[in-house]
Amino acid sequence: TKDWPGDTCDDHPRQLDGPQEEKELPGVLKTSGSLPDDASLNSTTLSDGSQDEEGSLAVPRSGSMSILEAIPDVPVRSNGSAEPGQSAQNAVSDDDYLEKNISSEAEELSFEVSYSEMVTEAPKRNKFKKSDFKKEDYVLPKFIVQKTRFGLTEAGDLSAEDMKKIRHLSLIELTAVFDAFRIQLKRNKTEKVKGRDNGIFGVPLTVLLDNDRRKDPGVKVPLVLQKFFEKVEESGLESEGIFRLSGCTAKVKQYREELDAKFNADKFKWDKMCHREAAVMLKAFFRELPTSLFPVEYIPAFITLMERGPHIRVQFQALHLMVMALPDANRDTAQALMTFFNKVIANESKNRMSIWNISTIMAPNLFFSRSKHSDCEELLLANTAAHIIRLMLKYQEILWKVPSFLITQVRRMNEASMQLKKQLPSVKKLLRRKTIERGMTSPKTSKVLQKSPSTRRMSDVPEGVIRVHAPLLSKVSMAIQLNSQTKAKDIMAKFQYEN
Repeated sequence: TKDWPGDTCDDHPRQLDGPQEEKELPGVLKTSGSLPDDASLNSTTLSDGSQDEEGSLAVPRSGSMSILEAIPDVPVRSNGSAEPGQSAQNAVSDDDYLEKNISSEAEELSFEVSYSEMVTEAPKRNKFKKSDFKKEDYVLPKFIVQKTRFGLTEAGDLSAEDMKKIRHLSLIELTAVFDAFRIQLKRNKTEKVKGRDNGIFGVPLTVLLDNDRRKDPGVKVPLVLQKFFEKVEESGLESEGIFRLSGCTAKVKQYREELDAKFNADKFKWDKMCHREAAVMLKAFFRELPTSLFPVEYIPAFITLMERGPHIRVQFQALHLMVMALPDANRDTAQALMTFFNKVIANESKNRMSIWNISTIMAPNLFFSRSKHSDCEELLLANTAAHIIRLMLKYQEILWKVPSFLITQVRRMNEASMQLKKQLPSVKKLLRRKTIERGMTSPKTSKVLQKSPSTRRMSDVPEGVIRVHAPLLSKVSMAIQLNSQTKAKDIMAKFQYEN
């Protein structure tokens, strides 16, 4: 992209990311209708009707940008209809995705019953249809969470210790859900990249938050990211193709350098930044993190899950557990990001940014792997990542609520821990008595215990105090309080004084 004159957003040409010829690559359209039991996502059909001999994905033409961003973006309304003026050849019709006679009624979702228990029992009741995963964003079912005795709890409302337990329990539960479908949840090794220690771009979220908490101790989302949100919300929510435009390359480079150098010192001037540059840098912020915001190592398991074709409910439940297993910094940042994207989507009639468009554009920035993949594998990973983001955007209101069955397990763990602490002194006393009794009956130690009865009180000394035996200087052991200045000669001096 060449540098364009002018300082305002209106002076920037509305140029799409990437060369024009890459925008003409064939898109991927899912076939309608139910799949046979042995079918998989590898039988996806390209929009030009081509398919390889074995029914697997045809390899798209190579390009400089990622495969997902090469998929052409057809403007559609939230109901799936094409925008006026769109040709019949390019428009996405409901028949391409939507199954006939789909009930639009809301479905109840329970947070009180373990997800793994649900999916284990569900096949017996024939609840899951293998064609359900073919539905797109505008036909995803609406879920209503059943009321619970204690209401719904946000992840941020729990203590750090409780959330640590929630993360471990979520990972165990997620493994059990995949086991129900005979899917092995293996965390593939990802290449570790050491992030920068200072600046903004390429710095781990935890480091950014540590720096920001010196200014605001209660901050949960990096301040620079909040600023990007504000700049787009000020004047960019109605800007057409806000996240598809590249902005002015020279200005983006300049602002990046200034942010790295001046942001932490509060010397960066935000009033000169345009909403288009803010949108470009927001994507770059996530793309340049040392590790992706969402764990890409779980994607292969999600691909297999979608190939098995369970109901959208099961896909949401697996996603829900994955979100609960995220580190606090990643989960809080993801929640703020999805809230922001829903504001963008609310202005879809003007900015042409639908759930489909946002998920397709942002997937490579939120799920990325530095490992090498074939074109087919990368395309499959990209499509699955985009589908996961669509689920996040659709179920934003309930995704961050902690399932009640996990809270119940944490409560039981805390009660057991408190009970153990109450019983601990008596248990220690019992073990101490048993140890002394064994020592008294042992011929090797009985003489020592008879000569030094104070041995029985060895475990009774307070913290910071040691009991020293020096038989050549004294027949009685001595309890000595230690401090940072205590030396061996001081202890010897005490024994010599007593002697």
